[in-house]
Amino acid sequence: MTLSPNVSRPPTRTTPSGRPLGRRTNSPFGGMNLKYADVRQEPRNRSQVEVWRSSRKKVRPQKERETFHALKMHRALALVSYGERNSTKVKISDTNSFDDFPLLPIIKESVYSEALAGLQDLAPTPVQRLAIPVLLGNESRGARRRSSMAEKKEMEQFLLAAETGSGKTLAYLLPVLDAIKRAEAIDAELEAKKKAEEEEERKSTNFHALEAPVLSDAPHPTTGRPRAVILLPTSELVTQVGRLTKTLSHTVRFRSAMISSAYTGKVIRNRLFAPTGIDVLISTPHLLASISESDPNILSRVTHLVIDEADSLLDRSFAPSTTTILDKATPSLKKLILCSATIPRSLDSYLRQRFPDIRRLVTPNLHAIPRRVQLGVVDVEKEPYRGNKNLACADTIWSIGKAAAENRTGDGGNTDVQRILVFVNERETTQELADYLTSKGIDAAPLNRDTPEQRQSETLNAFTTANKESVEVISEEIVVPPSGPNYRPLHQTISDAPPERPKRHLPNTKVLVSTDLGSRGIDTLAVRHVILYDVPHSTIDFIHRLGRTGRMGRRGRGYVLVGKNDRRDVVREVKEGMFKGQALI
Repeated sequence: MTLSPNVSRPPTRTTPSGRPLGRRTNSPFGGMNLKYADVRQEPRNRSQVEVWRSSRKKVRPQKERETFHALKMHRALALVSYGERNSTKVKISDTNSFDDFPLLPIIKESVYSEALAGLQDLAPTPVQRLAIPVLLGNESRGARRRSSMAEKKEMEQFLLAAETGSGKTLAYLLPVLDAIKRAEAIDAELEAKKKAEEEEERKSTNFHALEAPVLSDAPHPTTGRPRAVILLPTSELVTQVGRLTKTLSHTVRFRSAMISSAYTGKVIRNRLFAPTGIDVLISTPHLLASISESDPNILSRVTHLVIDEADSLLDRSFAPSTTTILDKATPSLKKLILCSATIPRSLDSYLRQRFPDIRRLVTPNLHAIPRRVQLGVVDVEKEPYRGNKNLACADTIWSIGKAAAENRTGDGGNTDVQRILVFVNERETTQELADYLTSKGIDAAPLNRDTPEQRQSETLNAFTTANKESVEVISEEIVVPPSGPNYRPLHQTISDAPPERPKRHLPNTKVLVSTDLGSRGIDTLAVRHVILYDVPHSTIDFIHRLGRTGRMGRRGRGYVLVGKNDRRDVVREVKEGMFKGQALI
């Protein structure tokens, strides 16, 4: 018996002439799964909607396709056109020095002698070239002419958006101080004119009608009434910006104060209501909002309000306090400056509703991780880790420390301390990972919201200073070959490690295991390496976490630990975008 050649072959779906084979309607199952009855089998005219849908399904050419696909699935950043980026790049190309800005001479002197003392390259950064002339109101002759013809009665609104580590603090602080000093000069002239008029009136009056002046114990007119307010989300940022402001005050001569939850009530009261008055106040929104409820007069003299890290201060947790301060300061406010390293879609929609006329000062590299920051990917599923992220993290830190020690063995027995930031997504993971790294001979400390304020300041202080520290030469236990007597495999579990002190120790490395608390605004100039223990949830977290290294033009390196359930396609596109210098949108 011979089988047919059509056995085990699917039925043909076309007629011998090549046309598609129609469905049989005379069978018992011919009318199932049909959108239209089509009883008479007549040709049906397609509707306009179907014609439009079929036209939308056309495949675009390869060159017109989107660069990023995985990133757009959880994209949270507002779009900034590349035409605007290119025009900004041309606009700021002519500025090469701080002397090109129309700042007061005393402020220029403070930049060179105080703010940037010890640095070789004193050229302004792109965000400073873009923002300082605009915030001063002297960006062009036409702008100066318009401002002189008519006095501006409405509040000026600015959004200052630039990449992390680009010097945004100095970009808004210098124009604010310039405005304060010019206002002081005007007030001094008015005061001198008033005294001269009073003196003339005294001379013209009868000598017997004069009375002795009344001694008054009234406080200084600016006590508890600052001219400028800078809002920051955390006490660490208040301390950081406050130190820079205090440094500039040594030359510029103004009074500043920083208040936050890190200080006692007595210290806050003495700083805010000092008898000598106050010009610049740096504070957190919650604290200042609570103080303004009991003393509304504290915001009656504010002319410049700076909302730093605006994407955080205008979200659901900070928005009520920030809005309260803004509403109370609006009657006297002349300039509102919002500052951020990213423009999320939520912030973009809020600004379009609340401040539709706000002027956006956006740098060309916004939403792009600098190309001087290299990104490495560690596959946790491969040998020798086998899915153990703790082991992969510890091994990466050991590799960094050993490489730094080998490169500096000939410098008289000294080596630089390597400061490494490790970011996790969950608060509980910080303590667990820090304990594991400590058991492996690594100096690690956790940082999260549960950490006491004093402990946070002490921990971050070691990562925000760029001073080089010398330590002893790494002991021979670290560099002995695997067959040595003191060798212990790094991939041993916690239970295998000695309970008191590990046999191996990495003395030239300090590690900080942190949540996003350490990724916002902290000037970690001394950090050269960042490890992403968990893949960030969004592109915004990628930018802020990797932005802790490679600051102020320095080189840096980041590592991403990719596990079984992590988005490898997102990590791949971030790495490609960093290599090309593209914005991650």
